Amino acid sequence: MPVEFISAVHTDSGASGPAAASRTGLDVDHLRRYARALDDGGFDHTLVAYHSASPDAFQIAQFVATHTERVRPILAHRPGVIFPTHAARALATLDRISDGRLTVHIISGGSDEEQHREGDYLDKRERYERSDEYIQILRKVWQADGPVSHEGEYFRFEGYYSDVKPVNGLVPISVGGSSQDAYRVGGQQGDIFGLWGEPLKETAEQIAAVNAVADAAGRPRPRIWVSFRPIIAPTDELAWEKAHRTLGVLKDQAQNTELLRHYRTSGRPANVGSQRLLDIAERGEVHDRCLWTAPAVATNAAGASTALVGSPETVAKALLDYVDIGCDLLSIRGYDPLNDAIDYARYVLPLVRQELAHRASADRAA
Repeated sequence: MPVEFISAVHTDSGASGPAAASRTGLDVDHLRRYARALDDGGFDHTLVAYHSASPDAFQIAQFVATHTERVRPILAHRPGVIFPTHAARALATLDRISDGRLTVHIISGGSDEEQHREGDYLDKRERYERSDEYIQILRKVWQADGPVSHEGEYFRFEGYYSDVKPVNGLVPISVGGSSQDAYRVGGQQGDIFGLWGEPLKETAEQIAAVNAVADAAGRPRPRIWVSFRPIIAPTDELAWEKAHRTLGVLKDQAQNTELLRHYRTSGRPANVGSQRLLDIAERGEVHDRCLWTAPAVATNAAGASTALVGSPETVAKALLDYVDIGCDLLSIRGYDPLNDAIDYARYVLPLVRQELAHRASADRAA
């Protein structure tokens, strides 16, 4: 399948970084502009993130779908918030509304503190086991020709049937994470597996771990999604100057208790992905071609937070380095979200696609 680009919609223009929707929550005009900018700019997908304090992700994904023509919403969904039969029906309905453009990204939850905010007291291992069962139920309901029943460790129901089915029979399912539990569920169940931006060596090791699970399960390997926060400018030197200005803003935000009141968790992050980013930052601030870890430190690795810094040409080459090790979904979203998305569409996407087209032409000629 072709290499594709992912962004992430932001529901509020008033903040960036880990608190992107924490001031007024939802600016509908901004969200509409943002979604259309992604559509017009040629992004293939856009993440609709989930957090206990954020605007409802289902409704945001529907808004994006109805205000765009081609970009595919990736709806982050947390098992345990709603029952899986309800989720199967709601996701199929949203897929119909979007004319088959929906993907669902299952987030099992990396922070006990955040899970407790919505009444979820399972431990991390149990949350991943529940996600595994949840995904199986979604697919069972979508594919059923008649009523289905289920009795598992976390869910039980009898005689359920939904009249609404996804456009293509199933909604693609993405799983993410950096723990062994995540690799297991993603390798066994995911159509897509999401990673945060680590150095090439560590990324390749994670891809191999997921692929080994998929191979053992006798199923197709998931497509690999890797996420970065590129910082670009006309030259590498100007990009690094911009990067350090951005870092100052992130540090100021991290000290603003009111801005982060719903998004902050205490102490060292509980999830393995954030721990890995911080450990990599301790080993060096810049890795490979231009991977910068300082933003991860400034934000306590609250989500995808490592940057690719440089000119569009440098960043495009760095993204192609990840394509070369097996990543074919490239998530790029900036710390100045809307303006960065417009710049990526103008200056980065065309370079990557041009090089991939050149490679394909050379392969055909050979």
